[in-house]
Amino acid sequence: MLTVIVAAVFVALLYFVFPEMIEAQTEKIFVTHSGAVIKTTGDILDPVYLPQTVEFDPQKYLREFSYGRVSTLDDGRTLREFTIIAEDDKIMEISPGVFYNAWTFNGTVPGPTIRATEGDIVRIHFINNGKRAHTMHFHGIHQANMDGVFESVGPRGQFTYEWEASPVGVHPYHCHMMPLEEHIAHGLYGVYIVDPKEGRPPADEMVMVLNGFDTDFDTENNFYAANSIPFYYQHHPIQINTNDLIRIYVVNMLEFDPINNFHLHGNLYYYYPTGTDTVPFTFTDMITLSQSERGIMEFEYTYPGKYMFHAHKVEFSEKGWVGIFLAKDSEAKVE
Repeated sequence: MLTVIVAAVFVALLYFVFPEMIEAQTEKIFVTHSGAVIKTTGDILDPVYLPQTVEFDPQKYLREFSYGRVSTLDDGRTLREFTIIAEDDKIMEISPGVFYNAWTFNGTVPGPTIRATEGDIVRIHFINNGKRAHTMHFHGIHQANMDGVFESVGPRGQFTYEWEASPVGVHPYHCHMMPLEEHIAHGLYGVYIVDPKEGRPPADEMVMVLNGFDTDFDTENNFYAANSIPFYYQHHPIQINTNDLIRIYVVNMLEFDPINNFHLHGNLYYYYPTGTDTVPFTFTDMITLSQSERGIMEFEYTYPGKYMFHAHKVEFSEKGWVGIFLAKDSEAKVE
């Protein structure tokens, strides 16, 4: 009994006389993407994980395509190999001072944009470095045993996916482990583009993944975005040139909300649903998408200036899904 009393007194003295010692044991420090230093005891973070900061640059992601390690098979076909690593212990700053437990493919949300040409052999070396089972499910055409549904990959496990790239278009990929809602909401998704053999007309090409984040875990999103960071393209307008063809591969991966949409100001665009046809389906200034629905948008701006694009479900716009194209006069280019 005396031992217990002495121990209790010792702990109390530590707490009241040297409170900084107690605090130092639990306090965590983060350097944010804006350069700010954030200290936290973990109360605002998921305490299950030891966080690692994720640096994500929406401007870089916008025009970054991964073509893999390229080689030629004996039959003359092109082989494209990719290594994709899943993790589920990252902390991502989605807004200044707002952190989220992100589950990532190759360290980012969304994961890398994988690109191949129709008929190429795509080989994915998948490594699960997470604490949960994960898979990769690619939309498109492939064998049943490459579907990423039944071949669960446990922690520290590996699996190789391989198929012939088809059909032409833009497709999502995502983890397909149950509960599927949880794995997608935390960020395990990305974009897979299959180009036609004859190619498409030259254009300024971009990828936009429409997503959101439920930061208080009540199955309602608190933030919305194109490419993960709310309001990013409003504060950092996307620079384009007048009279240049703009091509956007747009994929909606928003969880919890049944629909999303994309409205373009001061212009209309040709829209190719799923991108499987070379003839546009419509000429419009807004499309509405359910989850995993996607397509290709093509347009040109004639007049220079700032043009907004955003969700016309205005709640989404006011919570981050809004951006600006800054169209510069192509005739004013420096010679």
